[in-house]
Amino acid sequence: MSTITRISSNNRFWVITGLLVFLIIMTVYLNAQGRLWFSASGDVLLWVGDAFSNENSQQLLDPYSFSHFLHGVIFFFILKYTFRNFSLESRFVASVMMEGCWEMLENSAIIINRYRDATAALGYNGDTIYNSYGDLLSCSIGFIVARYVGLKWSILLFIAIELICLFWIKDNLTLNVIMLIYPIEGIKDWQLG
Repeated sequence: MSTITRISSNNRFWVITGLLVFLIIMTVYLNAQGRLWFSASGDVLLWVGDAFSNENSQQLLDPYSFSHFLHGVIFFFILKYTFRNFSLESRFVASVMMEGCWEMLENSAIIINRYRDATAALGYNGDTIYNSYGDLLSCSIGFIVARYVGLKWSILLFIAIELICLFWIKDNLTLNVIMLIYPIEGIKDWQLG
């Protein structure tokens, strides 16, 4: 049995415990911030495909789930090359925790207001807790896919997803980052047009 497998087996309990404790902390935080558990409409759906509907960011998965999938791809490679001595399970938990930290920040008043002011998400009110768990799931799947397909195919997949989302919903991870950091009025006009 390899050292990595032995390390993973010995730490599995702590890895899982750490993940569960973090998920509880994230959930309590989001709830304390006023995030609803589920959509105010009362609908509980697995998928909503309209990025401009009131159900976007309210259901488990939506078009922005692809951006969270890409977070997982990015986190996989960052963690793989910066924490080589950590077990795969530990890096996976770190990825989920990084995504969870983003979920907590993304659903803070300062970021919600930034989305409303600087991006095309004019009516954005934050995610439901249900949607935040969907974002964690999407990130987790991205991490796992990146692990199995490798760097070259992950880069191609990243580009393909970004292009599909660009033409489908006029938004993607790249534009989202640009518009949050340095809003460009021309991009916002194009997204709203």
